[in-house]
Amino acid sequence: MQSTTEPTVSVVIPAFNAAWCIRHAIDSVLAQSFPDFELIVVDDGSTDDTSEILRSYGDALLVVSQPNGGMSSARNAGIRNARGRYLAFLDADDRWLPAKLERQVALLDNRPELAFCAATATLEAPDGQVVGAWACQGNGTASVTEVFAAHALIAGGASSVLARRELVQALGGFDETLFGAEDTDLWIRLAARGGFACIPEALVVVLKRPGSVSRNRKRMRAGALAMTRKNRHLLPANKRGAYWRALYAGTLCDYAKWACREGDRGAALADLARALMLAPLSHGRLVAGITLALITGARL
Repeated sequence: MQSTTEPTVSVVIPAFNAAWCIRHAIDSVLAQSFPDFELIVVDDGSTDDTSEILRSYGDALLVVSQPNGGMSSARNAGIRNARGRYLAFLDADDRWLPAKLERQVALLDNRPELAFCAATATLEAPDGQVVGAWACQGNGTASVTEVFAAHALIAGGASSVLARRELVQALGGFDETLFGAEDTDLWIRLAARGGFACIPEALVVVLKRPGSVSRNRKRMRAGALAMTRKNRHLLPANKRGAYWRALYAGTLCDYAKWACREGDRGAALADLARALMLAPLSHGRLVAGITLALITGARL
């Protein structure tokens, strides 16, 4: 809730043309069992009824309005206005279960070595049907090396994360130049500065809907590769050679498969050749398999 005293948690919701879903997100925050929060909604240049809906909540939330700048720009605007000890992010089409903040605040309060935490998320289709879970993996912790190698280790993605505000601000928030890789980039940088833990209880509901993920392959490829190069120095020294090259080659193979599916044979072959040069031992077989599929027209 908005108050003149500094809250424990600042909740940031970016919203662009979110009139169809924003009430569910806001109401799930207002229904939290942990009451000491401020709610900041960033209206990222919406042209629908988002602003009218936000006004209907009165002083229950702070509205920050800006020209459309994208998800990371909106989150960063919220971060700049945040006053809480912790930062929580919630996408406008997701929602929280009532104990989300209570469980996570207790965890970070009791574990000062942690930089951030997440929780298991339930995956839901637009019709309300549960279609899966994005669960904590392993023992629920992850080092910077592990986050680098397996981005899905941060269960629930941004809508699940609670992080220490001063650390996020010191790291500069989300990198707005890394299209499609901004979240992973911040998780890697946080993991390099402190621990991570995941609560195995389902505390978040993430909406899975067709078309909700960007399909701009070239921009996403550029962002993913730039993010991998940018954060290489954060890996332990013994992981910055062959290990990093294998990760980079794996990303190139992923985008080669995507290019194959789109019929862009030239881009696919270029990425495969580069992957083979970088990591012939660890990725040679994968490169050969994708190349064979490209030649024969097999489905990837």
